[in-house]
Amino acid sequence: MAVRKAIIPAAGLGTRFLPATKASPKEIIPLVDKPAIQYVVEEAVAAGIEEIILVTARGKQALEDHFDRAPELEAILEARGKRDELGEVRRLAEFVTLIAVRQKQALGLGHAVLVAKDLVGDEPFAVLLGDDIIDPAPGHASGLGQLIALFEQRREPIIALQEVPDDELRHYGVIRGEPLGDDLWRIHDLVEKPEPALAPSRLAVVGRYVLPPEIFTILEETRFDAHGEIQLTEGLRSLARLRPLNGYCVHGRRYDTGNKLGYLIATVELGLKHPQLGAPFRAHLEAHLKAGGKGR
Repeated sequence: MAVRKAIIPAAGLGTRFLPATKASPKEIIPLVDKPAIQYVVEEAVAAGIEEIILVTARGKQALEDHFDRAPELEAILEARGKRDELGEVRRLAEFVTLIAVRQKQALGLGHAVLVAKDLVGDEPFAVLLGDDIIDPAPGHASGLGQLIALFEQRREPIIALQEVPDDELRHYGVIRGEPLGDDLWRIHDLVEKPEPALAPSRLAVVGRYVLPPEIFTILEETRFDAHGEIQLTEGLRSLARLRPLNGYCVHGRRYDTGNKLGYLIATVELGLKHPQLGAPFRAHLEAHLKAGGKGR
């Protein structure tokens, strides 16, 4: 069965971006010239996803509005002859079916996935975390597209991996596994946010997953952790004991936009690659550095 549906959890409060997120969802904060979540939605569409389930919370209406029709704005753009902008606004509302469902309590990533159970049904599905932006390497499919290709080839659940430095391991779920070749790993267990000395590897889980529907039953039976949350990592550990679970080191540059430094790095690097803005932006940065960072 093809992977047609994807869940994008977007119910977080965005406290690491305060005060910018006091009245606006962090997923709407622009990354170069479009909201961060649009990169993730476009990646899903490029991978063949037909329906996106957006898990939101109170105060996140702007996320739904961004991907909806805007008749008043469209009329103004058309009247002013701004056809490129009009085409872009209409494209957002037409290129994917988007359904929003609320996570009424912040009970963890596993719970956010579980909220979408009835909308996914009995079929494999993808999960994309909105904080992770993956810019694929030249000649490769989108990050999710790489996972889906392997899932369809092997018919086994698969999650994205990235090798991280020792001092960053405590921020990730880390796998214990064995290599299968060609950047593919068989996962035997996962450890959530280990200290470097206790980490089973340097391969960390990043925000892309292709999962079977039985993960919902597993998550329903997963106990709340010490923080009162249902962790997806615990569900994946149980899944790995029941059937083969694979990990794949995705080819591409992954940006963690969930913190301010990662967001700034993504803004600069993606800005430099922008087809219209890249060249003048690079010239400005070079002039800025040549002047010793003192501006003009």
